[in-house]
Amino acid sequence: METIELTQQHKRILLHIARKTIENVTKGNKIPSFNVKDPVLETRCGAFVTIHKNSRLRGCIGNIVGRAPLWQTVRDMAIEAALNDPRFPPVSSQEIEDIEIEISVLSPLKKIEDINEIEVGKHGILIKRGFYQGLLLPQVATEYNWDRITFLEQTCYKAGLDKDCWKGKNCEIYIFSANVFSEKDLNGNDTDK
Repeated sequence: METIELTQQHKRILLHIARKTIENVTKGNKIPSFNVKDPVLETRCGAFVTIHKNSRLRGCIGNIVGRAPLWQTVRDMAIEAALNDPRFPPVSSQEIEDIEIEISVLSPLKKIEDINEIEVGKHGILIKRGFYQGLLLPQVATEYNWDRITFLEQTCYKAGLDKDCWKGKNCEIYIFSANVFSEKDLNGNDTDK
């Protein structure tokens, strides 16, 4: 259950795509075009784009399953996170200098039967029951210092379900890992590996 291997250069390209896209769409300009020929960035996998402003969440949207090349998913999710996260008003062009972009590239989902397979800090969780589903990225549990049970309960809440729904037989639990990187991580770090 591993994510694709990304070099520092791949990460820089993806962050550039996200920022350039957000800059353009918040100014009302057309979505920029990118000439990406790298086979790694053409891989189809899920990804989330998270926007922070002054260390606070400002938008976060993603695709769990890759339906398009990674670079295109990042571009599209940057637009969604900036303009269409229902929890926040759209990001304005005046905010661009104050935002920080984080990208999470997801591994494929793995259905689990035993919650002991969940490693807090390493795995994200997707909980499904009927038409309801909720997902939390791995870094969320770490940021809030949650243990495994709290992480499961919070994912149930995110799905719009009661906190103990994960115990039910009609509830499906999936885990995934994520390669998480941000502009802050790459600033001043120009070594390529």
